[in-house]
Amino acid sequence: MTVNGQPADRRSIHEELERARTDLHHLVASATIADLRRGTDGTRWTNQQMLWHMAFGYLIVSRLLRLVRLFGRLPEPFSRAFAAILNAGARPFHHINYLGSVGGALVFHGPRLTRQLDRTIDRLHRRLDAESDAELARRMYFPVGWDPFFRDTMTLEEVYRYATQHYDFHRASSPSSNAAHCRAGHQDRGGRRRSDAGP
Repeated sequence: MTVNGQPADRRSIHEELERARTDLHHLVASATIADLRRGTDGTRWTNQQMLWHMAFGYLIVSRLLRLVRLFGRLPEPFSRAFAAILNAGARPFHHINYLGSVGGALVFHGPRLTRQLDRTIDRLHRRLDAESDAELARRMYFPVGWDPFFRDTMTLEEVYRYATQHYDFHRASSPSSNAAHCRAGHQDRGGRRRSDAGP
């Protein structure tokens, strides 16, 4: 069985998960209190809040996998309608997304943050190993207005990769002299800067 005409590449997904895990451990261990309190460029989040947001992407994937398994078994119009409903609520979602990272960072920071990421990534490793190629090929429609890394339709395999794409985007602009300074905004499909943290 293949996914999008190619064999499912579990090994590269496992490697992506481990790379992000190692990197976040480094960011958390090397950040000073001043680093963590500093604001990001382009959002209302601090660097500490952004670190939680980056890790939270992996928790979101665990939830998305369940949705793809469900809607991937249903006729296509079901997930198309579901995605349309979610797209209609994109604006309030971005406000909730902002507040969620503000609140989450109060609870998950330092060793607690890395332990939570470890548990989540370990669980994703186990689930990925248990997936058949047929399961990894299941797909559903996604609300593209919620995240620039969402496509109109995504397979289970693509959802496994989503969190690291999201993580790498925010990590890409972190200067070596300040490891905790994380990238703040996304580019939307028109090339404009768009923040995860709401307007």
